[in-house]
Amino acid sequence: MYIIMAALLAVGAAAALALTAFEDSVVFFFSPTEIAEKSPIDPDQRLRVGGLVEEGSLKKLGGGETVTFTVTDMANSVTISYTGILPDLFREGQGVVAEGHMGSEGQFVASEVLAKHDENYMPPEVADSLKKSGYWEEIEARNAEEMRN
Repeated sequence: MYIIMAALLAVGAAAALALTAFEDSVVFFFSPTEIAEKSPIDPDQRLRVGGLVEEGSLKKLGGGETVTFTVTDMANSVTISYTGILPDLFREGQGVVAEGHMGSEGQFVASEVLAKHDENYMPPEVADSLKKSGYWEEIEARNAEEMRN
């Protein structure tokens, strides 16, 4: 009986240590609505924000190396600042996932921006967020219309 209890204790301790080690490398995904509901978010926490890039929100700052844009899930929006080269397929009105952290002024500071790679793909997190907002049906209808033309 003592051997079984010692083994269970050892397995529990190993699991606790593994979960603690993973905690630093886990990146959580949030939609703009979830970020608005969760405020304030720890500035040291790495996370991903996904949604659609709002039309007319892309602005180049300084020499054009830093850009800001707004990501929406059609209910709430988050302004994102990114320094670097945007993916070739990055466009307004398209799905995007940005990884980074919340800045001190409530603006999301991205270290990486991921854009969809073709018309049939949208990051699953973004699609789920848009389905919750009810906007997904509009996107599917628009894509079906484009396929017919």
